[in-house]
Amino acid sequence: MLLPSIILILLAYWLLGTVLFFMQPRFIFNPTKNEPYTPANIGLPYEKVLLRTPDRLILNAWFIPAHNAEITILFCHGNGGNISYILDSVNIFNELGYNTFVFDYRGYGTSQGTPTEQGTYIDAQTAYDWLTHTKAIHPKDIIIFGRSLGGSIAANLASNVKAKGLIIESAFTSYADIGVKFYPYMPVRLFARYEYETKKYLPKVHYPVLIIHSRTDEVVPFEFGLRLYELFSNEPKDFIEIFGNHNDGFLYSGAVYRDGISNWVQSLTKEQRRQIPLKLRIVK
Repeated sequence: MLLPSIILILLAYWLLGTVLFFMQPRFIFNPTKNEPYTPANIGLPYEKVLLRTPDRLILNAWFIPAHNAEITILFCHGNGGNISYILDSVNIFNELGYNTFVFDYRGYGTSQGTPTEQGTYIDAQTAYDWLTHTKAIHPKDIIIFGRSLGGSIAANLASNVKAKGLIIESAFTSYADIGVKFYPYMPVRLFARYEYETKKYLPKVHYPVLIIHSRTDEVVPFEFGLRLYELFSNEPKDFIEIFGNHNDGFLYSGAVYRDGISNWVQSLTKEQRRQIPLKLRIVK
């Protein structure tokens, strides 16, 4: 009686593991092809840009200028949708006085190709190269910004290029770590098909880093934001605690989010970074 039950449990475990293994691309990449909105829908002028990657794919991107902007945000979005779904962030950056450059990874929106981990890294590098070479924006005027999956992509880019600063919002330490968190009963590390090791890229960044995370994030728990903060051993570093869900915390937190980013960016231009009082909780 006991042996058949054990065999049945092992079979069910094997089937679940097989499903999870082959479903991983759908879990980590959730692109949307349709682009229902552009910055023009929120009253912002923009430049449509077509990027050519080293492996000859064409990526869709938008450059949204702000009046008299000195800072440009290079934004790496999350695993779902496409750039037409991040206009709330574009609007925030514009109101704060920053240019914004957003791009779609391969396979997202109208960008060609199929998403892969290495492909997303190549795409981010291609976007950075366009900003610094074609647009002639100096690295000291660029802030690399990544949200969720984009946080790992942004950290990877930041570990290889120069910039004014790096902002990571609602991100995980690694793909395997987040898998273990939600599937502790599965051999996640053994079967993980992706790495996205944000924790490995961060120590290689040698300019200011800001970590943003919501304590009530239901997709990437708050503990991951704290771990990333602790893992970054190079000063200066800061942490902004926001509130709200994974996908709307930046909106729900309102002034805490906006003022936090604005004050942090201003502090980067000051000789004494701590002279600017931050109107939010900073873990330091």
